[in-house]
Amino acid sequence: MGAKTALLAFADGDIRPALRGATRSERAETEALVRQVHPGYLVEPADDNTLFEGTYPPDDFMYATVLAGAELYCDRRLMLDRPSELPEHLREAGAGRRIIIHGMHSGVDWLGFAVWEDGVLVRSLSLSPDGGIQENIGKPYDFELPYWAGEHPVEPVPGWHNQDPYPLPFHPLDLGEEALRALFGFIIEGRPSPDDIDADAVHLHGFRVTDPSGEEQAAREAAYAWALQNMGPPRRYRMGPDGTMHEVSPDSY
Repeated sequence: MGAKTALLAFADGDIRPALRGATRSERAETEALVRQVHPGYLVEPADDNTLFEGTYPPDDFMYATVLAGAELYCDRRLMLDRPSELPEHLREAGAGRRIIIHGMHSGVDWLGFAVWEDGVLVRSLSLSPDGGIQENIGKPYDFELPYWAGEHPVEPVPGWHNQDPYPLPFHPLDLGEEALRALFGFIIEGRPSPDDIDADAVHLHGFRVTDPSGEEQAAREAAYAWALQNMGPPRRYRMGPDGTMHEVSPDSY
């Protein structure tokens, strides 16, 4: 799975009709809202994208659009380990509306999403196999129930080095795609349904958005350096003729 998202939306109710009828927004209007999301940051124009390709922008970039009754932003800085801790200025920006955040990262099999209705947090979930359930607030949505009921277990891969039971009752990215469809009306991976929105038809304006002090960039680079220093040697696998996975010796890379 290679799905990654970093989405924030403010909507007058269900955002799906707004996405289904999306037209190209005015760049100046969109830029003004981007400046509200990141007050005090340097905002510069960048190449545009589509919702399908732009759900997970590069560092220091944001894709955004203004729709009829909704605004949508894609930015890695909106990915929160605890989605309920959305900054106050963003909760205020969405006051009286539906606020939705959705983030997932295939590199660590992490999912986090949250929904506010009229300023009230009604659901927040964050989990990964390594971190466990970091946040589970509110009543699960109907689309979650089969996953919590154990109807979508993660089956072990024959030959894989770790054959311990999967630490969660489902794969976070599987639920992540279901949440993306239920909350935004489209998916990134998997089989689309006839009713899914064509995310590639939703235009997004691109912006380079940077911290003028450089502190955010320095902290990010330090985190990357620490991760590389503490990362163990890679393990690589190859599928054998019998369909099982076999670890490949580093000498044969």
